[in-house]
Amino acid sequence: MSLSELAALIRDVPDFPQPGILFRDITTLIRHGDGFAATITHLARRARAAQAEVIAGMEARGFIFGAAVAAQLGIGFVPVRKPGKLPVPTIGIDYALEYGRDRLEIDPTAIDPGARIVIVDDLIATGGTALAATELLRRAGGQVAHALFVIDLPDLHGADRLRGAGVTVEALLDFAGH
Repeated sequence: MSLSELAALIRDVPDFPQPGILFRDITTLIRHGDGFAATITHLARRARAAQAEVIAGMEARGFIFGAAVAAQLGIGFVPVRKPGKLPVPTIGIDYALEYGRDRLEIDPTAIDPGARIVIVDDLIATGGTALAATELLRRAGGQVAHALFVIDLPDLHGADRLRGAGVTVEALLDFAGH
């Protein structure tokens, strides 16, 4: 499927999670078998070109796309989790959200020193979560130089912030607004 066909599978939900926000809902894309498969193929091609050795995805929608990309490439997947979800000792990072703070954690033994990690997620908006994941994965010894997203909301400048941290950013689709 073409990227424009994939874009047509994204549902717009006005005023969610608050008035004035136009939410880009990927559940309509992932429930479409051909569309979901095509999305994974597009992302996997880009991850292969970036010479990914490991895919990392942030909870929760990054698990959907990232694990599927890793499986298609035959490489490992590292989940970047919310606090308290991993049963082993972790390293973590606190970061700012638009309306508060959050934390991400990983199992540091899941990262081989120097491994080329590609981050995969559904959407980049302000970039806070992706920046935090990048810092955390680097702190664990990985090389994060590439991030892939299904959707970029360029008006929120998250991709620019991630590029400022030395990460090449690619998105399959761009949508104006927030």
